[in-house]
Amino acid sequence: MAKYVAAVDQGTTSTRFMVFDHAGRVVSVHQLEHRQIYPQPGWVEHDPMEIWERTQQVIRAALEKNGIDPEEIAAIGVTNQRETTIVWDKKTGKPYYNAIVWQCTRTKDICEELAKEGGQDRFRPKTGLPIATYFSGPKIKWILDNVPGVREAAEKGDAIFGNIDTWVIWWLTGGPDGGAHVTDVSNASRTMLMNLETLDWDQEILDILGIPRQMLPEIRPSSDPKIYGYTPKDGPLGASIPVCGDLGDQQAALVGQTSFSPGEAKNTYGTGCFMLLNTGTTPVPSKSGLLTTVGYKFGDEPAVYCLEGSIAITGALVQWLRDNLKFFDFSKHIEDYARSVPDSGGIYFVPAFSGLFAPYWRLDARGVIVGLTRYITKAHICRAALEATAYQTREVLDAMEKDSGVKLTALKVDGGMVYNELLMQFQADILGVPVIRPVVAETTSLGAAYAAGLAVGFWTSLDDLRKNWAVDKVWEPKMDPETRERLYKGWLKAVERTFGWVE
Repeated sequence: MAKYVAAVDQGTTSTRFMVFDHAGRVVSVHQLEHRQIYPQPGWVEHDPMEIWERTQQVIRAALEKNGIDPEEIAAIGVTNQRETTIVWDKKTGKPYYNAIVWQCTRTKDICEELAKEGGQDRFRPKTGLPIATYFSGPKIKWILDNVPGVREAAEKGDAIFGNIDTWVIWWLTGGPDGGAHVTDVSNASRTMLMNLETLDWDQEILDILGIPRQMLPEIRPSSDPKIYGYTPKDGPLGASIPVCGDLGDQQAALVGQTSFSPGEAKNTYGTGCFMLLNTGTTPVPSKSGLLTTVGYKFGDEPAVYCLEGSIAITGALVQWLRDNLKFFDFSKHIEDYARSVPDSGGIYFVPAFSGLFAPYWRLDARGVIVGLTRYITKAHICRAALEATAYQTREVLDAMEKDSGVKLTALKVDGGMVYNELLMQFQADILGVPVIRPVVAETTSLGAAYAAGLAVGFWTSLDDLRKNWAVDKVWEPKMDPETRERLYKGWLKAVERTFGWVE
């Protein structure tokens, strides 16, 4: 008898396997980090084989940890870092090149070339996206143009592309022995190659980028009763289990937060920060620098769309202070340093390490710390780093309210940084609305589990899922409006200082 649903959550810095019960509670979890590879400034890569290795390890460990019989798992969902691009040989499973990570800026020249005709918003009417290094399309083109033999292999049908979801599902369902080459609408909408209206690959854009259509995975619903494929008995699960849920990590968090009604929003604090607002079954074009993206599609139901504000560097800034500057040994210690001072001492830290994402889309921006005096200590820099996350979220929220005409009354939050109490209080203060953390804050994995569970009838309706959602903590704003606006004005001034750094 199936008691559980499981999810592979393949993120930018780590992979985990989580098992949930019918009430949406975590039954078992195991997580492992993988290497971040920086071949040159602005380039970010992962080793796809290492990611598949970690995926197998976390599956086995999570099952062993609590003695879970794989036969008790009804279905598996996958969620993933989005836009990270892999091209591999479908006969051997061997990647032609490392995975090019979403943060990587190597495709800057390709993007500038594409924007020469029709500007940065050339494809926005079809894809909902500006032309930017963030998305998969230019990364595929870079691999085709720069890695010997790949274009020929792609034209022959041997080289296939996938974002991380496609890679993990392909291996989970058999790899070279008949693995399913699929993606879902939420991940496909992040490639800059999918038409938001048709939910299919757009031939005109493929022709402009020179990408052979046969490389691309089949686009399927995020929760698919037709099942993508089954895990082989000799695979890491040791049993035949349907793989039938797939959502990009931010869309998975929206589902995990049960934000199923238009006007509901969530913000995920991870490596980057991603705010999504459910806009219903019609795509809403953005005039304020946001992305129009697919939220999810359950079976034969119409797709649900979102406005998204993507911030490249939030949790990654804490890691940078830890790993590059050796400010502390463990990320959680940033809060202790930040608490030791009453404020940031008048400094602002704008982490435009790979340009600025929403709402600016400035590839020419780079990181700055402004307002430095002799008074500033390590503690002030730690505090400014945390505050940067809250300020960037405020910018995205302002853009969302402008585009949607909907005033946000509260913000649901999730992800690793939501356990930082200082940050959450400052976030409520700078937004002027309550910030709400649910009991299960790992909503990304939960959302992927929900998608898979719905496909096989483990949960029968969205109301089933809504019943599982519960509040853990609420932060109410305490800052007076004058202070809020003064601090925010300083932030906007600091952001301007990052523009135009890269010629």
